[in-house]
Amino acid sequence: MKKTFQLNEIREVAEEVIKTAPGKVLCFYGDMGVGKTTLVKAMVKELGAVDEANSPTFGLVNEYRGENDKLIAHHFDFYRLNDETEALDMGFEDYLGQDGWVFIEWPEKIKSFIPDDAVGVFLRFVDENTRSIELNVS
Repeated sequence: MKKTFQLNEIREVAEEVIKTAPGKVLCFYGDMGVGKTTLVKAMVKELGAVDEANSPTFGLVNEYRGENDKLIAHHFDFYRLNDETEALDMGFEDYLGQDGWVFIEWPEKIKSFIPDDAVGVFLRFVDENTRSIELNVS
C-alpha cells in the first residue's frame, strides 16, 4: 500500500491499513507531528475499541479493549526511551505474545526487539494537510 491522503481522510486510511497489513504488529515511522498517533487513534476506533485512544507518551503503553472486555490493541510510544532495554523492563516481549494488534511509535528506539514479521508504516509530510503513507514488511 502506498498513497497520498488528506488529513480529513484518516478514517478511510486507517480502515485500509487494517485490511491490507499482512500482520498485526505495526511499526509507525515518521517525523514528529506527521500523524502517527492520529492514525493509531483512527485504527483503534475502526477496530471497535470502547475507549478513545490517546498518546501513551508518558506511560509508554496503552491498552484498548472492545465489547465484552476483548483485547483490541496495545499502543506503544517509545519516544522517551533512553535505552532499548527499558522496553524489556516494562515487559514488551510479553505484550507481543498476546492476542490483538500491537502499534509501535518510534520503533527505531527498540530495533533489536522488533519482530521479523512486523509491518513498517511510513508516514511523510507532503504539505500542511497532506501526508503520504507506505506499508512495508520489516
